[in-house]
Order: sequence, then C-alpha cells, then structure tokens
Amino acid sequence: MTLSGALSEDERRARLRLARTSRIGPVTFAELLRRYGSAEAAVEALPALSRRSGRALDPASLSDISAEIERGEALGARLLVLGDETWPARLAALDPPPPVLWVMGDATLLTREPIAIVGARTASVGGQRIARGLATRLGEAGHVIVSGMALGIDGAAHTGALASGTVAVLGGGIDDIYPSAHEALYGEIVQRGAIMSESPPGTRAQARDFPRRNRIISGLSLGVVVVEAEMRSGSLITARLAAEQGREVFAVPGSPLDPRARGTNDLIRQGAHLCEEPDDVLRVLNGPRSLFEPPRPEWSHTPTSVDEVDESLIARIDALLSPVPTPRDELARALHVDVALISAALLEMTLAGRAALLPGGLVSRA
Repeated sequence: MTLSGALSEDERRARLRLARTSRIGPVTFAELLRRYGSAEAAVEALPALSRRSGRALDPASLSDISAEIERGEALGARLLVLGDETWPARLAALDPPPPVLWVMGDATLLTREPIAIVGARTASVGGQRIARGLATRLGEAGHVIVSGMALGIDGAAHTGALASGTVAVLGGGIDDIYPSAHEALYGEIVQRGAIMSESPPGTRAQARDFPRRNRIISGLSLGVVVVEAEMRSGSLITARLAAEQGREVFAVPGSPLDPRARGTNDLIRQGAHLCEEPDDVLRVLNGPRSLFEPPRPEWSHTPTSVDEVDESLIARIDALLSPVPTPRDELARALHVDVALISAALLEMTLAGRAALLPGGLVSRA
C-alpha cells in the first residue's frame, strides 16, 4: 500500500493509531502532537504516560489499524490524516481539527469552495423544493454542496447538486447507509460526488456521532444555509458551530404558523443572513467575508522540552480547576509557570481522567 502526502507511511499509520486510541479525542490528539512532535513519538510515550496517570492507556493495536485500512481500501475509499498535503485547509484550521477522515468518491471536491445546506428531516414539500433549487443554482455558480445525507432537506440538497458536485458527511462509517431509504442517493453520490466520515469503516452511527459530523459539515464550508428547523434541532447546532468557526450563517424564513420555521426565523433574529434566493448567498460570499482564513497550519511539530511533570504542579492546577471552562493561559499566569508546563500537566491530567481539554485552549475539571 502506498500512502500519499508529505508524511511518511509510518507516521500516517501512527496518526491513525493515535486517533483510534481510547480516550484520545481531537483536542488530546493535537496536544500529544505538540508535546512529542510526531504521532510515532506520542504512541511510544503512551505506556509511560499511562503509568504516571494510573489509568490503562494502550494504543490501538497495529492489527486493528491494518484491518481498518484494508476495509477502507476494499470499499475504494481513501484515508486522509491530519498533516497530509491533501487535507482540507478549512478543516485543518479548526480548533481542534478532526485527526483522520475517510473519503470515497471524488476527493478533489474538497479543494473547491463548499456551501452547506441543512435542515429538517421532516421537511415540507416546499422546503425540499427550496433546498433543491438553492443547491442547483449554487452548484452552477461553482460551489460544492455539503450536507449530512439525512432525510428531508439534506437529501433534497444532495439531489439538487449531483450534477455540479456534492459531499455527504456521515456520522457512521463511509459504508453506513443511513437512513436506508437513501441507498440509491448514496450510490449516486459515490459515483458523482464524495462521501466523507471521521469514523472507521464498518461503524454504525450512534447519537453521539452526529454533533461531530455537524462540526465537519460546517467546518468544511464557507457558509451554512438552514432551510426549515424546529427550535431544538441538529440543524441549529450546525448553525451555531458555523458561527463559532467564523463561517457565514444563512436562514430561509418561513411562516410563524409552521414549527419548522421557528428555528430559521430565530436565526435571522440573531443576525443570520436572510436567504430567499441563491443570490442572497452569493452576494455575501462574493463580498467582504467575515470568515478569516488563516495560513495552512503545520501539523509537524518540534517536540517541547517537557519530559515529566512534577506531581506538585498537577496538585496546584487541580486546586484551581472547576466545572467552568478556564483558559490555560490564565492558569499559567495564576501559577507563574510557563504555559508549556501547564499544557503538559493538563495533558497528563486529561489522560488520568482528572481534567477535560476543550477547544479554544480551555480546560475544565473532568
């Protein structure tokens, strides 16, 4: 097997292995890379970290990683790991980015300018027509349409964009056709678009997987268009994530008599762009954007000089933590300790289950 990108094959496999290790999420993954400089070094360090934390922390087995890669290849899918030259730039800029992705279909679509269209699963006929029309027109304008392949608005958006390019981000593995009613649509997207997932092939989607999927949908995109959403819906979570990531948020207004319009109308009240036609989206995206595109991050690091963390420092940090998230910079100032030492201590506390590393440089008591 030949693995693409600037990273060595051993490092790519080590990054997949680290990402699949129990209790290592995207934030901890990024911290381990920063501390040890590479996934290979981080995997080697895990047994010592495990002994110091007092909790078993065994890296995912090489046999499991080989089996995952073989299954993905058998499906015709491509593995991307954080740091690959082909890794989507907008996802690399997230804090934190997902560590690995599986892509099946046309991976070049990820290099174009995506727009997400999401909305209610129990969508009205009118809402589905709007979503299809927006997807078709925005696709004709050169944009790739991203959605989650759910029933309702998602399915209509994918259908409208099949001719121009669409990406379906799944909660389960790339071979998890959910809902089963979209089996034919799934097949068309594989042939004419791309399927993407953070989960290993063969994984069946669970409720906890969909917020991670939504974060990738918004993170890939220049903006998110919401077409119909009740007040408590996953589409509003996607819109919130988009706003936090600096993406543009658009909402299609609807009748106050329809519960499916309450979420979109509320987004407009909160400052989302009103969207009645594709030009409403194109005017915003072609004008001055609120999205700041940072330079492509480097995910190869020089290891920090921290070897072992003094238990007394861990105790002092532990005394300052609470369930309320706190910036690690504030902990460094309060304790008059270099932030690299604070980060190293917090990493060990997280692996021991005593702290929770959060996006944005925040930390809380676990």
